[in-house]
Amino acid sequence: MATPRVVIVGAGPAGTRCAETLLGAGIKPILIDENRRDGGQIYRRQPEGFKRDYATLYGSEADKARALHQTFDRLRSQLDYRPDTLVWNIAEGQLFCVSQGRHSTIEYDALILCTGATDRLMPLKGWQLAGTYSLGGSQIALKAQSVSIGHSVVFMGSGPLLYLVASQYVKAGANVAAVLDTSPLRKRIAALPKLLARPALLLTGMTLLARLYLARVKVHLGVQPLQVLGDEYSGVSGVSFKTGSGSVMQIEADAVALGYHLRPETQLADLAGCQLQFDEVSGQWLLAVDDEGRTSVRGVYAAGDGARIRGADAAEQAGRLAAMALLADRQLPVDAAVRQQHKASLAVMERFRVGLSEAFPWPVAQAKALPDEAIVCRCEMITAGELRGVVRQKGACEVNRAKAFSRVGMGRCQGRYCSQGGAEVIAAEVGIPVVEVGRQRGQAPVKPLSMQMEEVIS
Repeated sequence: MATPRVVIVGAGPAGTRCAETLLGAGIKPILIDENRRDGGQIYRRQPEGFKRDYATLYGSEADKARALHQTFDRLRSQLDYRPDTLVWNIAEGQLFCVSQGRHSTIEYDALILCTGATDRLMPLKGWQLAGTYSLGGSQIALKAQSVSIGHSVVFMGSGPLLYLVASQYVKAGANVAAVLDTSPLRKRIAALPKLLARPALLLTGMTLLARLYLARVKVHLGVQPLQVLGDEYSGVSGVSFKTGSGSVMQIEADAVALGYHLRPETQLADLAGCQLQFDEVSGQWLLAVDDEGRTSVRGVYAAGDGARIRGADAAEQAGRLAAMALLADRQLPVDAAVRQQHKASLAVMERFRVGLSEAFPWPVAQAKALPDEAIVCRCEMITAGELRGVVRQKGACEVNRAKAFSRVGMGRCQGRYCSQGGAEVIAAEVGIPVVEVGRQRGQAPVKPLSMQMEEVIS
């Protein structure tokens, strides 16, 4: 049997372990990554020339980051590695890529998507002001540039990433004005039986919270965000919110980091024709994959947070398992015991994922409470009132129809940051479950492209 041409998209934890497994079976994959260096988001490497140590950069995950980077360094000469390369479309067994203005088309026999995840955001009045960042964006600033996003930063949202990034800022010496979590304590207590599926990780989360308290950071649970304060000339000046007891408070700050856990990057899988399914627990659309990473399209696999938001440990396991599934589908030898071990491990991590979704729920009620003047789509500056208007006046009760009438989701981010919040606004206005509103379909290019290109066929 001829050696298949395998392409992996993404050089984070899932993509690196996937490549390692394939190389061990005698298959040299093409590994494409949008970033200049490997590691993904969680283990993002610092720029060349920076000398911060692993403990400073990655904290409790330093050993895991080092192990992944060492693995990649060992494998790099054996791979067809293509960094700084954006895959912007998939069609008819081909990837359409661009790197530094040069366009290339790559054919594949099998494709493994390890595309990772991005911040999941809920619109908030004032979030378009300069000085408002996503949690991931604030983390990149710290890891890649060694800077804080502001002199005084408020972290607001929910989920483990909220506490991780806030604690990283504290450790770096930045001024964290407050951590505002929309999830009440009772939700975490109720989810505890599922969270105990991974006691070590639960302890890590509790340690992060304890460090914030020890650093005298103000932590408020069960809040209702009201507004990012400021103006278009000076940017952010603070935030206002309602406490769990109903009191309205304001905190001064010149920067805000927002985020409600993560959302998988499914655009490329969508373009490849893979099915998505609605996940009731997290309230979002996820790739339909089996327990080994096979999608609904033959020869296309998915692993890591691009398929299920389960964290870096699970991404490494899923990357190995997806590679094994590909090998098995090609009638190549696979260690059945190891394969089963990975599946069992991921089942435990899936239980923990469900627990996290229950402990830190997506704030559905916040969409209904948005004032009409609040911006929903920051790229196109579409307000909640405009979006509600197309629902009432045009009968646009489906997200893609609403997009056509209002332009919500048509900007640079292609709906990454507004489509889920926008869908909740539509669902609340119509009075139907958000699953009935549907999802925004992926379209090429998935990200902005340079118009000056040279074509290279590879």
